[in-house]
Amino acid sequence: MGFFEKIRDLRNQITEVENTIYTNKQDFLEIYERNLHLEKEISARTKELDIANQRMLTLQHIWDMMNSSTPLSNVLDAIVKTLQGELGYLHSAILQMKQDDDGTYVKIVTQPQDALTEKVDSILKDSIGLFRLAYDANGILAQSLSDKNIKQTVDLRALLREVAPNLTEDLIRKLLANTQIHSIIIMPLRTMDVDFGWLVVFSSRDVAEEAEVDFLKLFAKQIELAITIADLFQAVKNQAVTDSLTTLYNRRYFEEFLTKEVIRAQRMNQPFTLIALDLDYLKQINDKYGHAYGDLAIKAVAGVLKKNARSIDIAARMGGEEFNVLLPGIDSKGGLIAAERIRSAIADCKLEQIGQITASIGVATFCEHSSKIDELLEIADQAMYAAKRNGRNQVQIAQPITEGSWQEVAMNAFIEILSGKKLPIPKELSKSLCEKLSTSKIGGASTPNEIVYSIADILATTYNPLHGEEITKSKVQLSTRLAKLFDLPPEEVDKLRIATLLYDIGNLMLPQKLLQKAGPLTENEKTEIKKHPVIAAREILKPISEIQDIIPIIEHHHENWDGSGYPGNVSGEQIPIASQIILITDAYFALIEPRAYRQALTPQEALNVIKEDSNKKWNPSLVNEFVTLVETDLK
Repeated sequence: MGFFEKIRDLRNQITEVENTIYTNKQDFLEIYERNLHLEKEISARTKELDIANQRMLTLQHIWDMMNSSTPLSNVLDAIVKTLQGELGYLHSAILQMKQDDDGTYVKIVTQPQDALTEKVDSILKDSIGLFRLAYDANGILAQSLSDKNIKQTVDLRALLREVAPNLTEDLIRKLLANTQIHSIIIMPLRTMDVDFGWLVVFSSRDVAEEAEVDFLKLFAKQIELAITIADLFQAVKNQAVTDSLTTLYNRRYFEEFLTKEVIRAQRMNQPFTLIALDLDYLKQINDKYGHAYGDLAIKAVAGVLKKNARSIDIAARMGGEEFNVLLPGIDSKGGLIAAERIRSAIADCKLEQIGQITASIGVATFCEHSSKIDELLEIADQAMYAAKRNGRNQVQIAQPITEGSWQEVAMNAFIEILSGKKLPIPKELSKSLCEKLSTSKIGGASTPNEIVYSIADILATTYNPLHGEEITKSKVQLSTRLAKLFDLPPEEVDKLRIATLLYDIGNLMLPQKLLQKAGPLTENEKTEIKKHPVIAAREILKPISEIQDIIPIIEHHHENWDGSGYPGNVSGEQIPIASQIILITDAYFALIEPRAYRQALTPQEALNVIKEDSNKKWNPSLVNEFVTLVETDLK
């Protein structure tokens, strides 16, 4: 090969190497550029994942709060703070659409206390959260609810004009000065298919990205769920403290509130007045027109109480046709004025079929008439009963409990029973109970009611270890309410109260193994059990002079309506009505208490048992009133 051929061949080889190097360089460049693109893609995706993770953590935090006992206001506060802080919005707020007699308006439910809020409050010289904002049926807020979709606007001035049309141009200019807000995102909020309001987000960006909008929709759903859960919780809570027929507060809530009000009144050295109200002639209305019209009359009274109550007053249905109203800060003079206004308003009611309804009202004032809860309730009740006795449809002021009150008679009776040493109970117990009664009589801390209930419960526990706490109090209260439905005179109601405390005391004389026997009783054992009314009446109570007129009630408290009871086998109207009331009340509480031979029944199961024996053990009218009374309390 010649020299030139070798040169040409070498050039070709060099060209091939150059071509190869160029080709590889292109590949390397492509790989490098692809790697750069991938790195950017990975960085972007990582950032998106971080944002998504942050949003999910935020939603999880909100969800955890919703599933805890955190109040709704705290949950909503956390939501707006999260949007502004962790998610980078300039400001956020939750608005609610509300209605009143003046029409529809907008209210700020929550917003963070940030620089923007401080600026707005300073310019308006008041907190924007207290403002009643306008609702424009043609505005962007209304459109958002109507379309059920997110709206976005960059016109902050127009939105200000919509919610605050009375702002001057000078104020608007100040509000918009030096703002970094470039757009406002409005998300409609609905709870249980009802328009609630809006989540409003103030952004530094002109346009929200699709992913951002999707997230905000998810966020709005969480807000809706939080509000729905809170509304449901409040509904359940309301059901627990309100009467289903009237939507007034129930007995349980009233008694709890009364206890708190006593503490507040003592701390503030202020009076409060208690109004006890009873609808007149409800039994006659039920008998003549039916219970539906009786309910109509009860609801009419409730309507009057709602209309005449201040925001701080507490009106409650205590059961049946009985109502109580608590007037904080009101003395007896103001209480009488309020009671007369209520009485007059009820008398002005004209109901379908029934016509006019009326009510009897008693008024008692804390500290002026009594500084003890039980006594205050008692004397307000007695005043109401005096109004009934004096002709109904009137107001009576309370009188202090006298020495001859039923509580005093009951305490004296217990002292004589315990000191007489006839009862087979430990001497230490008898002595302790006597001292407790004597201390109370000379001005102990406890009320007479509390003492006699407590003594009766302690004695009942000695022969029935399963006897529940405050059962005697519940029995006396239920018996008293039932007696009033049958228009028993006050003195007969007092006799019933004392008899309810004492009727079972004969059980103390029976063998415990007999009373607590788990198996069926023999005929001889049944005969032994049937002796306890006679023992109570004749052996224990007869020597006590103050309660001679109580003895017939106790002696007949096991007589049945059909004559199958004991000890006298009397029937029907021959049985004292007070004895009938004791029998049915005692049976109910015995059924809902556990016994050695059976489990406790539910209240409704106990009522079903009582209804089955209507016209056998019990007076049918008594059964109807008793069942209605208890079922009202259970609602």
